[in-house]
Amino acid sequence: MKLNAGIVTSKIAETKAFYTKTLGFGVTFENEFYLLMHTPGREAEISFLLPEHPSQQPLFHQPFTGQGMFLTIEVEDVDKLYNDLKKKGADIKIDLRDEPWGDRHFAIVDPNGIGIDLVKYAPAQEK
Repeated sequence: MKLNAGIVTSKIAETKAFYTKTLGFGVTFENEFYLLMHTPGREAEISFLLPEHPSQQPLFHQPFTGQGMFLTIEVEDVDKLYNDLKKKGADIKIDLRDEPWGDRHFAIVDPNGIGIDLVKYAPAQEK
């Protein structure tokens, strides 16, 4: 089984620019109403669909409203990515930090209001 999250949004162009320029995603497929993107190593995909498109069933017509969703992207070198994004002028919403449960992470937001947690998982340190 493979999961592909889909977001219904009118911001297809802004979304494509953000994911390709900020996070290095590639385009797997696109047409005038649909965009399928993949992570740099092609481990995962995410899709974006224009709202109210006549080719789609009503279930897929309503746009995402920008609340109640986040993505987590696990990376090998979270410090390097953080520094790279800072140099690019990315709007960092949560600065790089270590959590007591072991995560080292920071967060940004995509053009649709989706929080993106960029994380390097590590086991919690015993005290």
